[in-house]
Amino acid sequence: MFQRFIRLFGRGGGRGGGRGGGAGRGGGRGPGRMGGTEAAGPGGNCVCPGCGHKVPHQVGQPCYQISCPKCGTTMTRE
Repeated sequence: MFQRFIRLFGRGGGRGGGRGGGAGRGGGRGPGRMGGTEAAGPGGNCVCPGCGHKVPHQVGQPCYQISCPKCGTTMTRE
């Protein structure tokens, strides 16, 4: 039965090549869901959300890994 179907309708008579390297959908560019930048850069300050104390940001040291010297709360990037 199946071979009869193939004889009647053929197999692979289309024009396309099938699986291929299409361009995809979007390419992953853009600011993301929250609209922020990828990185804040080398300058700026780390600020304590608890007491407001600011310290200069150190390159290679994320602000979320620094504790506030005044109150001990984890700092965030300004």
